[in-house]
Amino acid sequence: MNSKELIRSKSLKFTPAREALLEIFQKSAKPISYEDIKDKISMDKATFYRNVNAFENIGLLQSFESNDKKRYYEFRGHLHGHLICTKCNSIECLHDIPQELLNDSDIEGITIHSKCKKCKKEK
Repeated sequence: MNSKELIRSKSLKFTPAREALLEIFQKSAKPISYEDIKDKISMDKATFYRNVNAFENIGLLQSFESNDKKRYYEFRGHLHGHLICTKCNSIECLHDIPQELLNDSDIEGITIHSKCKKCKKEK
C-alpha cells in the first residue's frame, strides 16, 4: 500500500506534505529525528511534530527518546529493539529479539543503553 492509500485508510486527511513525510519514514532503515530530515522536507518544526503525533496516534509511527534528549521516530513495522550508545548516542536497530520474549506479550518497545561496538573498541 502506498503512502497516500495508507494515510486515507487510517481516516486521516491526506495532504502532499503528509505523504512526503510518511515516505521518508517508510524508506528509512533507522529511527530518525526532526534534525535528521529537516533539510529534506519543506515543513516547519511545529508542523512536523503535529504530523508525526497524528501518525503515532493512528499507529503508523512509533517513537522513543534517546540519550541526547531528541525524539526519534520510525515507521511501525515488525517489533524490534534499539541499542542506544551511552557514549556517542548512535542508535542501532536490534532485529534478532528472541521469540519467547514476544509471545503472548504486549511489548511496545525494547531499548538497551550500552556502548556500541565502535565505542567498545575505542576504550
